[in-house]
Amino acid sequence: MENTQISNETDNHAAQISMIAALNDRLRQTYWGGKVMTTSGVSALPDEIQIQVFRAVSEFDTFTEENDPHGEHDFGKVEVAGHSFFWKIDYYDNRMECGSEDPTNPDVTTRVLTIMLTGEY
Repeated sequence: MENTQISNETDNHAAQISMIAALNDRLRQTYWGGKVMTTSGVSALPDEIQIQVFRAVSEFDTFTEENDPHGEHDFGKVEVAGHSFFWKIDYYDNRMECGSEDPTNPDVTTRVLTIMLTGEY
């Protein structure tokens, strides 16, 4: 009985991580399902470079144990026009006052994708 309970908890956790990753991928790939922020360093770059950065972030698919240890697809690094950028997705409650209690539930979670120069991290 105990092994079955552990197995069910593991399966449930894996399903939650999969849902979080899918919601994060949707935001990153379509810029829909949350808010998108850029740092002052990114905003100061020419529009053409910013467009390239947004494209690179949306096309990012190189998730590894090093950059995605929890499997949530919530962090990555891209190189554009000689600059290095990090992107990060955080999960807040809908009032943006604290972390979301359930990042698998888009009804109670506001996702925020932040794109920054690596030196701004």
